[in-house]
Amino acid sequence: MTTMTETTNAARFREFKMPDVGEGLTEAEILKWFVQPGDTVTDGHVVCEVETAKAAVELPIPFDGVVHELRFGEGTTVDVGQVIIVVDVAPDSGDAAADPAPASEPASAPAPVSDEPVAEAEAPKGRTPVLVGYGVAESSTKRRARKGTETAPPAAASAAIQGEMNGHGTGAVVPEARPLAKPPVRKLAKDLGIDLATVSPTGEGGVITREDVHAAATPAPAPEPVREQPQIPAPTSAPAADQSPAPAVVASMGARETRIPVKGVRKAIAQAMVGSAFTAPHVTEFVTVDVTRTMKLVAELKEDKEMAGVRVNPLLIIAKALLVAIKRHPEVNAAWDEANQEIVQKHYVNLGIAAATPRGLIVPNIKDAQEQTLPQLAASLGELVSTARDGKTSPAAMAGGTVTITNVGVFGVDTGTPILNPGESAILAVGAIKLQPWVHKGKVKPRQVTTLALSFDHRLVDGELGSKVLADVAAILEQPKRLITWA
Repeated sequence: MTTMTETTNAARFREFKMPDVGEGLTEAEILKWFVQPGDTVTDGHVVCEVETAKAAVELPIPFDGVVHELRFGEGTTVDVGQVIIVVDVAPDSGDAAADPAPASEPASAPAPVSDEPVAEAEAPKGRTPVLVGYGVAESSTKRRARKGTETAPPAAASAAIQGEMNGHGTGAVVPEARPLAKPPVRKLAKDLGIDLATVSPTGEGGVITREDVHAAATPAPAPEPVREQPQIPAPTSAPAADQSPAPAVVASMGARETRIPVKGVRKAIAQAMVGSAFTAPHVTEFVTVDVTRTMKLVAELKEDKEMAGVRVNPLLIIAKALLVAIKRHPEVNAAWDEANQEIVQKHYVNLGIAAATPRGLIVPNIKDAQEQTLPQLAASLGELVSTARDGKTSPAAMAGGTVTITNVGVFGVDTGTPILNPGESAILAVGAIKLQPWVHKGKVKPRQVTTLALSFDHRLVDGELGSKVLADVAAILEQPKRLITWA
């Protein structure tokens, strides 16, 4: 028979489960918590940042109350559907006889309980949350003193538990003020095992930079090691000089290896590339082209008032050239359906642009890029790149791509053999544009030259079709007026 106390508890404590923030994702890693037990939260208040196999997003809580318990610590990978936080939605009704039932899986780091009032903590400022299904709620984060009906753990155990909750290991006591650092810097510190509270900031406003973390990770010069007899003596036939303790010398030089867990975006990239490389038969073709006229067009467009407010660069013309080539040869814009043994030709182009981010390489795409004018395409490219660099690309923005462009030229690389994104038919690699000697109108002249590489799935794109697409892109870049005559 259910008692009145049990009914009250069930109504008072609400559990927030790890949602599926992508399309059928099964797990996510908790990168950091923005709240702690005792903090007041409201509907839409961002409580944590999580990283899935596709992107990093911030999760808002869908109800008001006071944080009662955090079920998992930072750095923990949690399955979708598991309870990650428990909120007391009726904190002024008095303590209930029992806490809510624990999760079926043991929490990796239980929340600390203390009878002492906790100092107020200022909410993080300047953060624009990426919401998943909820609006933004402006609210200050305050700690609430616990009532004295529960037994507080010993001070040492409490400190150890709190240290685990913040991803710094046991024995670390949470400082009153959270160190200021951007999410990529926090992740770097976590990967290197550096406690940000011990790092001296050099950035403006006391912000910790990547250089500060690397400096903290560099071991200080060790004193001359004291030579001692090793615990395991060397064979009697070994020379006496070999008996010096080598481990002490190695320690003074710092760690020789760093092991970084493969998870999140990096794990997804690895799985996707392996699956693509060993599923789709890749063919890569190359062409070197004179893009001098394209570079002149880029310079003219930068001065055009119709292009004001958008970024104009060679990638914009290359993207438009690829879209025109696909329009002339629509068969290349397709996918292989293994289950039904069909080739699925697509009448839309979701143009993917490979972008390097602190969390790894991601490929967001411009939906229905074939319908955009040149100014619209320039605006879409600029928004796509800036969003990716800020780490705010949504999973939906990376889904449904049909063809991709990867610009390896920004790294000074001439060309490469790119691997197809799973489900796509082709990927175009653009090399560095360099001034080179070139035969132009019967004379050797310095011209702007680049090399293009097109990889395609040979199951649905044969050599003739792939060659025609690549040749069309090259022809447009050599004579940009074809953007008008062929469009």
